[in-house]
Amino acid sequence: MAGTLVLQAIVVLLAVPVVWRVGDGITWFSGTYVIGLAVLMILGAGLQGRPWALKYDLTLQVMMIGTFIVSVALGILGLIFAAVWGYILYLRKDLRQRIEAGLLPSQQTRGEQQP
Repeated sequence: MAGTLVLQAIVVLLAVPVVWRVGDGITWFSGTYVIGLAVLMILGAGLQGRPWALKYDLTLQVMMIGTFIVSVALGILGLIFAAVWGYILYLRKDLRQRIEAGLLPSQQTRGEQQP
């Protein structure tokens, strides 16, 4: 999840020239929003060990989708990354179910057959 946040922050920062050239350009609000969002993502990458980190990550995704008010291109990127985070949550749930069922290869003993 930390890697996804860093990647997303890089994409947001690379989108700043697009926001600058398309539409009304960069205003103090749009610049602060986009740069601030990228900074929050980078800071969030370091907070992934905390129990509330997933809520923080999902809040950032809502804020990313909210960039539609700044730029349609950034809003579309927000929807794409929301799909990525949805897939991450699916994988997380699947992994937890496999751990609980004892289906991971590291949980198998020699000679035991997998169901």
